[in-house]
Amino acid sequence: MSKVVRTSESPWYRQVNREQWRAFFATFLGWLLDGFDFTIMTFILVDIQESFTVDAALAGALGTVTLLFRLVGGLGAGMMADRYGRKLPLMLSILWFSLFAFLSGFSTSYAMLFAFRALFGIGMGGEWAAGMPLALEHWPTRLRGLASGLLQGGWYWGYILSALTFSYIYPIFAAMPDPFSPSPDSTLGWRVMFWTGVIPALLVLWIRTGVSESPVWLARQRHLKETSAGELTDRVSVLRLFQPDLLWVTIQSSLLLSAFMFSYYSISFWYPTFLRDLGVDPVRYVIGFNAGAIVGIGLWGRASEGVLGRRGAVTLAALTGVATLPVFLMTSSVSLLFLGAVLMGATGGGIWGMAPAYLTERFPTAVRGVGPGLSYHIGAAVGSATPFVLGQLQDGGMTIGRAMSWCIAGSGLLVVGMIWLGPETRGRHFSALDDDEADRG
Repeated sequence: MSKVVRTSESPWYRQVNREQWRAFFATFLGWLLDGFDFTIMTFILVDIQESFTVDAALAGALGTVTLLFRLVGGLGAGMMADRYGRKLPLMLSILWFSLFAFLSGFSTSYAMLFAFRALFGIGMGGEWAAGMPLALEHWPTRLRGLASGLLQGGWYWGYILSALTFSYIYPIFAAMPDPFSPSPDSTLGWRVMFWTGVIPALLVLWIRTGVSESPVWLARQRHLKETSAGELTDRVSVLRLFQPDLLWVTIQSSLLLSAFMFSYYSISFWYPTFLRDLGVDPVRYVIGFNAGAIVGIGLWGRASEGVLGRRGAVTLAALTGVATLPVFLMTSSVSLLFLGAVLMGATGGGIWGMAPAYLTERFPTAVRGVGPGLSYHIGAAVGSATPFVLGQLQDGGMTIGRAMSWCIAGSGLLVVGMIWLGPETRGRHFSALDDDEADRG
């Protein structure tokens, strides 16, 4: 008699079926291209300052307004995801941010670019709010931590893609005069970087035909039709998040993600400019940082399925990131700078491996689109001040490296404090009927 191989004895990737992988890649690729379109700007802040004659604070404000408007997209797409399914708002969000990334390249003034980046932020926020529940509701519970890390890694792959675009595409156009700018020193290179942002729109065609709707969401719709159809409107309302049993969940999750965002943008937004000021090509170090993050978030996400749990993994990653500061920003050795980039990616960037799983596990199915979407993007809105604050510190006389160091250390400690204000969520099951089992911890 042949031996039956249990699922738990199979390699993890064989425990995921084709339908689950398709949902994963829809979200992963959407997030990758979202990250690509946003981080493109971090390489061309100097060009934008020259084209529109603005200081560092105003250049940083372009990142700030994008992050602020992510809240609008996260809230809108999250509510749509709970009412109409996860796929539709995911596709609309990708189309939206692709359009406004492309239009950013035609800006003829700082005010126009500011407006386009604000509108871009709406689509950026919507992609995460709709995509993460789509993928994680498909995957097995026992692999959700790993999936969370791999999914969030899409952002870092996008950052690498933007670095490669800056390295190989930007130089081709960097010597060409800019026909849209009044500044004689402005070149076309930075505009081409924005124009490449239209590419993600092609992904929508595949999602529409190749990806199935969340089985958890579909099961809930069947349950609501069999019981009381009138409950549907009430239970997917954003107001549900502020009822007594979910109020602390919403507050704590939002505070935690604010700390996460403060940490990430302290590390990454001015990092290419920091490297350019040192006189080194930023591409190698940015790729090192993001490669470290891709490995780190996968490993931390996997580790969060064990004895560490979500909270322990976040804590260890964040504290190790703070300890990495001396080789990340406080050395002139190119070898140590590269080592610091990889280590900071694996640790300070690695905290994000647990974010999608933790947020989706905190909220019941009825609000798993709008709940994590709102918390994540409230965090983005609060964290949006980081690029501007770092710019202000520089305008006040502080070096980029010192300003980044203070903010990275403070935000890392804040992350540790905030994660322990909530309960451990590892191993929680998703159900169509879990609205009455909301986390009160």
